[in-house]
Amino acid sequence: MTVHLIFFLLRPIYYLLYHQFAWTYDFVSAVVSLGHWQDWVNSALPYLDGRVLEIGFGPGHLQQSLYEKKLITFGLDESRQMARQASSRIRKQGVISRLARGYAQHIPFVDGSFDSVVATFPAEYIFDPQTLMEIQRVLVPSGKLVILPMAWITGTHPLERLAAWLFRISGEAAGRPGPVSAVLIDRFACLGFEVHNEIVKMKGSQGLVIVAEKKPGS
Repeated sequence: MTVHLIFFLLRPIYYLLYHQFAWTYDFVSAVVSLGHWQDWVNSALPYLDGRVLEIGFGPGHLQQSLYEKKLITFGLDESRQMARQASSRIRKQGVISRLARGYAQHIPFVDGSFDSVVATFPAEYIFDPQTLMEIQRVLVPSGKLVILPMAWITGTHPLERLAAWLFRISGEAAGRPGPVSAVLIDRFACLGFEVHNEIVKMKGSQGLVIVAEKKPGS
């Protein structure tokens, strides 16, 4: 059975986890990542500044971290259940949430609204040309799109090796850390982005961070 077929079969489970069973999302994420999930999500923080739009904010952990960093933060997600969780988490900080429900292919903000756009562990919609065109539209010149598409468990303990294997066969991570493909780089370039990637090393794991900067005049 190929990785792509396994991913296809698991897709309904992912959908339920993000919608009807959203209340289990944090627990499941922590278990399957062996407790690395929040570190992975927060690894995008150093790349963000100014006015930030998070696409697919989920239960709101990165939103919370962005508020703590004193950044002007907005969020967009289509899941009603996740919006409810994230709003509750942000209100507990005593701040007003700026969350909207909608799709990345039709971002409900005016041109040049944001200095940074971020998405952590997004579905394949993030590389949809329509999504990238919308992100390019709402970014200021030289604004950045920051994507954390995948992470790897690199520890050598048997449980860590098992978790790393499960991530590979489910399609959640490639076999090993590596650069962004030339095809993807060309797709970004055609839409007015200059892209590079970095491997962020953490204790027992690594994450891939893609940074696509909007070219001035594009």
